[in-house]
Amino acid sequence: MNPSEPKLSPAEGFQRLVEIMARLRAPAGCPWDREQTFATLKKYLLEESYEVMDSIDAGDWEGLKEELGDLMLQPVFLAQMASEEKLFDIADSLEAITSKLIRRHPHVFGDGEAKTADDVTRKWDEIKATEKPRPKGLLASVLRSVPALVEAQQIAKKAAAAGFDWENVGQVFDKMREELDELERARAGGSLEEIEDELGDLLFVIVNIARFLKIDPEQALRRTNAKFRTRFAHVESGVEAQGKTLQEAGIEEMERLWQEAKRKG
Repeated sequence: MNPSEPKLSPAEGFQRLVEIMARLRAPAGCPWDREQTFATLKKYLLEESYEVMDSIDAGDWEGLKEELGDLMLQPVFLAQMASEEKLFDIADSLEAITSKLIRRHPHVFGDGEAKTADDVTRKWDEIKATEKPRPKGLLASVLRSVPALVEAQQIAKKAAAAGFDWENVGQVFDKMREELDELERARAGGSLEEIEDELGDLLFVIVNIARFLKIDPEQALRRTNAKFRTRFAHVESGVEAQGKTLQEAGIEEMERLWQEAKRKG
């Protein structure tokens, strides 16, 4: 858009995106866009979601603006393909989410009451349970296709909501130490499969510690990954300044530079 042109309203901008996507998928449109399928777009949907999170973590608001646009393209793309197959169109998806938001927020759009975020979550789940039959088994609704860390969070949350939970976070720390001991014993004399089982048990307990502490373990790990990247870059720069490779510097020099980076924050 030309900067001198008036800014489109959200409705106009969204409609323009829908029209562009339809043109790209048309017979005279883009060959790449035309050959995409629901299956091939899944990876792009995931990639764009992670790029949005990266922008948020970096505080890159200009980047976030662009990444949100890239992310919004994916549901428009998927809905366009659904429309071509006479399944539904983007208007149906918009109606579904707006109706759901109104229905599940009776404390805003009706005469319901919710004083805390926990009240809202509990009411949301109650309303959701009345909208469609529950899958057989409490955990059946947890998708197996999501990343394992997300799956563990959802499984633990549902089990806890049913009363299958520790009484306090201290008990979860005790369980973590127990699982750590079991992992050490498996490492000392177990098979690779046993070691993998015990490591999985330990990771699951750590997810539950995060739940008790009201911390998103995915975000906590992403922060740690970013911190490691920054500190390791300092190690690499320090070694390079000495005219050495990492292998030539050795672990003691790398550890000294690591601690230096750590002191800098």
